[in-house]
Amino acid sequence: MYLEHYGLAQKPFSKTPDPAFLFPSRQHAEALARLSHALDEREIAVLTGEIGAGKTTLSRALVDAFADRCRFSFVVNPALPAAQLLSAIAEGFGLAPGRRKTDVFSALAEHVARLDGEGRFAVVVVDEAQLLAGRAAFDELRLLTNLAADDRALVGLVLVGQPELRDRLHDRGGEAFAQRVGVAYHVGALDAGETGRYLAHRLAVAGRTAPLFDDGAVAAVHRLSGGVPRRVNQLAASALLEGFAREAGTLTADVVEAAAADLAAYMGTAPRAR
Repeated sequence: MYLEHYGLAQKPFSKTPDPAFLFPSRQHAEALARLSHALDEREIAVLTGEIGAGKTTLSRALVDAFADRCRFSFVVNPALPAAQLLSAIAEGFGLAPGRRKTDVFSALAEHVARLDGEGRFAVVVVDEAQLLAGRAAFDELRLLTNLAADDRALVGLVLVGQPELRDRLHDRGGEAFAQRVGVAYHVGALDAGETGRYLAHRLAVAGRTAPLFDDGAVAAVHRLSGGVPRRVNQLAASALLEGFAREAGTLTADVVEAAAADLAAYMGTAPRAR
């Protein structure tokens, strides 16, 4: 539809967290560097950020960067009883679920030791970790990270969640867990300049290097989205459709504002004020 009109090979503002589109803003580059350090040093890492800040995309980029050295188990629904959480981790590694917690833990211990013998590191990534169901869940994760060889941990842990995760680490995980966290980082919104570079970056990955959003449009996108990447994507995608309907070669502030008004009407919310 609009792809040919704008000279694009694929959709530049998809909702899918594709690491190929990861924009290395200062904060996102720092977050990826710190997460990478955590895996290199085999430490527990905690990544927080507002909804839509790009946390999941960062975790996928981390997996890509360590695909040859690590094996990952993703937990995407952590609001489980502790015993089921352990089973979800085992299934993420491709292990058959066991009936008893002790059997699941033993299978995991054997699996991570086997991976270590192959020169690979087992890493558990818990998305939406603020939903972990109480201290028992944190205790299971802590015990899992106790698995170690003489000089190295056999299991890595990356917790990804919304800002309240930081408080819940202490409230639910307790001091015993909090003291084991080696890397912690919070990802915030893009500033105005980064928003413009973010738009250009995603358009370039999708096949267009020529400017599409003019300066006024970029300013409007930042003002109306607050610089939150998911909101930027949503608004920019809507602006592409609005511009296509107008047969516009360049997207201007009025195109972005019209797109924002359409989104607000659909969602029952008001666009941000000027």
